[in-house]
Parts: sequence; C-alpha cells; structure tokens
Amino acid sequence: MSEELENASIQKKDENEISLIDLFAVLWKYKLMIIITTGIAMIGVLVVCIISLMLPPDKSFMPNKYTPKAQMLINNEDSGASSMLGSLGGLASFAGVNVPATSTNSALAGYLVNSNTIQDAVINRFNFIEEWKIEKSPVTESRKALKEKLKSSYDEDTGIFTISFEDKDPVLARDVVNYVVELLDQRFNELGVDKNKLTKQNLEENINTTYNEIINLQSQIGNIEQTVSNVYSPSSTPSIMMDTTMVRMELSVQEEIYKNLKAQYESLKVQMASEKPVFQIVEYAEIPDQKSGPSRGKLCIIVTFAAGFLSVFLAFLLNALKNMKSDPEVVAKFKRNK
Repeated sequence: MSEELENASIQKKDENEISLIDLFAVLWKYKLMIIITTGIAMIGVLVVCIISLMLPPDKSFMPNKYTPKAQMLINNEDSGASSMLGSLGGLASFAGVNVPATSTNSALAGYLVNSNTIQDAVINRFNFIEEWKIEKSPVTESRKALKEKLKSSYDEDTGIFTISFEDKDPVLARDVVNYVVELLDQRFNELGVDKNKLTKQNLEENINTTYNEIINLQSQIGNIEQTVSNVYSPSSTPSIMMDTTMVRMELSVQEEIYKNLKAQYESLKVQMASEKPVFQIVEYAEIPDQKSGPSRGKLCIIVTFAAGFLSVFLAFLLNALKNMKSDPEVVAKFKRNK
C-alpha cells in the first residue's frame, strides 16, 4: 500500500515538472510575440508621455498638475462647533461632509470648505463655469468639479487643517487656496466660533466709535468757546453756558466709557495671549515649483508590465486553441454540436 502511494506521488511530481516545462515551452515558442508586444507598448506609452510634456498645458491631453497647500491651526478645545453644526441641520449631508457625533471646530471647517457659500464664492471669483466650459446645469456641475479639485484634511496629532487645490496652472491653484483660507477665516468670524476674537472686534469698534465721539465733542466745545470770544451778547450768555455744560457732561461720560473699554480691551489681549486661538493661519499657499502629478514614470512601468502580462496570456490562449484544433476528440465534439 505504501509503495502504491509513493509511486503515485512520484507520478504526480513528474506531471508537475512536465507541466512546468510545457509552460516554458509555450513562452519560448511565442517569445517574439511577447517581446514585440511588450516593446511596442513600452515605446508607445513613452512617446505619449513625451508628447504630453512638449505640448502647452492648455492643449496637452496629460498636463502637469500642481497642488499648493495652505495650513491652519484649529483648536478643538472648548469647541462651539456642535451648536453651529447643529443649527445647520441636515445641510452637512448635502455638502458631502460626515459630521461626527461630537462635532469639533475642525469638523466645522471641513463642512464650511464644502459648503455652497464658499464653493459658489470661489466659482464666481475665478469664473470657473466659463473656464471649465460647463453648459448643462452650470451651478451643480461646477460645484461637483470644484469638489474634485478642492480638498481639505485634518491631522488630529498636530491640529493642522490643510486645504489644497489641484490644477494645471500653479498660480491659479495658489490663488484659489489662499482665497478659500480667507473665506474660511471670514466664516469663522461671522459664526462667532472664537468668542474672544469676536469680543475683541466688538471692543475695537466701540473704542473707535467712542474716540470719534470724544473728538467731536471736544470740537464742539472749541467752537462754542470761539463763538463766545468773537461775539458777546449778554442775552445769549445763559444759553451758551448751558450748551457748554451739557457738552462737557457728555464728554465726561464718553471719556469714562472710553477708559472702561480700553481697560477691557487690554485685559482681553492678556487673556488671548495665554489661550490658543480657535482658528489661526499657519502658512498661506505658495506657487509650487514641482508637479504633483501625473507620474509618467509610474505610468510607463504599469503599461509595460500590463502589456507583458497580456502578451503572456495571449500566448497561452493561442497555444490552447492550436492544441484544441489538433485534438481529434475536441474537433469531433465541435462537429457533433453543429
């Protein structure tokens, strides 16, 4: 019994060796076809890549693409984004953004980049509907095209939020990214996510208004005093004195308000210096001097290997068809089927 098993294993091993020899025999038989097919594919893709490099970017079928990036530091601590995104409701899903259960400022930034407000502003600013020659459903299709080029990502380890845009024109790509950064900063301010920053802006506006009011009141007092010195009329003296008193009282009130506002402003500056801002621009995008794609070398390698595999498959297919034609049993089966 053991001898029979041993003989069977030896026979199986011999069949495998013969099968491997047959495979190499087929490859050797069709070696010219395999070499020529692979060579033609390699030369063809190389020529295509060279032509794509020689043509101008606006006429090339495979132009160089550039992807400038801008980076922002987004603080998720004490995030007010949950209420912001909650108030936006189901609009986040329409923008293609998955909002996590615990929304953060970074999630809000990702939503805003893909929101219609920023998308439409970018499309109108750079006239992308005409640039991309979109005729059917221009608003919807331009938004889809922009979302394919405009990307955002967030690194949880560093807290860096990145915006990038891919285009054949590096200057245009840089301008688009920086414009989106400005819009994002503006939207964060409008939504009041960074309460300290919003308070600071309000204080600055109130301080400026109060200062202008003080200057105006001082000017009024000066005009009244000049009028009294130039024209003296005993009958008008009580009225002038009353006006002067009222203006001085108003001036005193405004000066007191100004002092309080300045004290709050300076205190807030100290507080903000010790805290992390919610949204801070780390780096604006620059004009890239190196392309991000396409990788023509990788394309040449992939096409060459694909052509090699296809030619090997074709060799085995031709050999199988030839063997079928020379096998009487197979030919007889086809004749019976007819």
